[in-house]
Amino acid sequence: MSIVQLSYILFIVALFASMFIDFMFFSRRGKKMTVKAAVMQYSLWFSIAIGYFFFLYYNLDHNSAILYLSAYFTEVSLSIDNLFVFILIFTTLKIREKYVERVLTIGILLAIIFRLFFIFIGISLVTRFEWIMLVFGAFLVYTGASMFFEKEEEQDIKDGKLYKFFNNYLRFTEEPSEGKYVKTINGKKYFTILSLAVVMVGFSDLIFAVDSIPAVLAITTDKLVVYSSNIFAILGLRALYFILLKLKDKFDYVQQGVSVVLAFIGLKILLCYFFHDLHDILSPLVSFGVIISVLGFAIVYSIFNDKEVTN
Repeated sequence: MSIVQLSYILFIVALFASMFIDFMFFSRRGKKMTVKAAVMQYSLWFSIAIGYFFFLYYNLDHNSAILYLSAYFTEVSLSIDNLFVFILIFTTLKIREKYVERVLTIGILLAIIFRLFFIFIGISLVTRFEWIMLVFGAFLVYTGASMFFEKEEEQDIKDGKLYKFFNNYLRFTEEPSEGKYVKTINGKKYFTILSLAVVMVGFSDLIFAVDSIPAVLAITTDKLVVYSSNIFAILGLRALYFILLKLKDKFDYVQQGVSVVLAFIGLKILLCYFFHDLHDILSPLVSFGVIISVLGFAIVYSIFNDKEVTN
């Protein structure tokens, strides 16, 4: 058995073991998630991800391990923006806190399935058509620039097309869900607000994948690295949600940090495509240093600079 095969086996075993632990011990039906419990859970998922990094570093090769770590932290940073959308969804739809964890659990399962599918397609396209990396690069630069200057505005998802579709084409009720996804009213079946929340979370993650998958593929097209970094980052989403829910006012400038990371990755693709000597200068270790430095600065700056105070 080769070390690559062993790495895949370890990844799969770690994935299923993590999901088993998650559903058997962490997904407590109808119970409120405390910040302390969320921190403990996220510490476990983070430890598993970092443990896999050390395995790759000492058993596969150093470059692959650094690429994995870069992809993992990029995925986590991008997921922060997505989690803020989740907070907006649950707040607008007035989902009771004891049901939020269950919706997020379903969302994580859907995200894992969708990501495996999109990553497979993405790697296949890049392998067959190398020029697609130029498209990815330009897209990431554009997305990063747009995100940097984008103003944060309070949105109401009830004005969105998905909510209107539910109201216009499906039998949908705004009555309290009582923890049910489908409810019988006057002998007829109706979808509940909880069903809408699941759809909105899944749809949000699909949109999120449009940014995250090209960003990770821009770092590496190694299937093992891409799959493992993505999935390990996703496993911690639910716990990270409850942490951000408590600290959301402390991350005002993280969006700008994420935008700079996206633009950096996009520029690296474009420059290295036309100037091959830059591959050695912008090595995986240098790229990882830039990503961590930018995200770290954005977090620290956010902590000491409150937008509401400065405005």
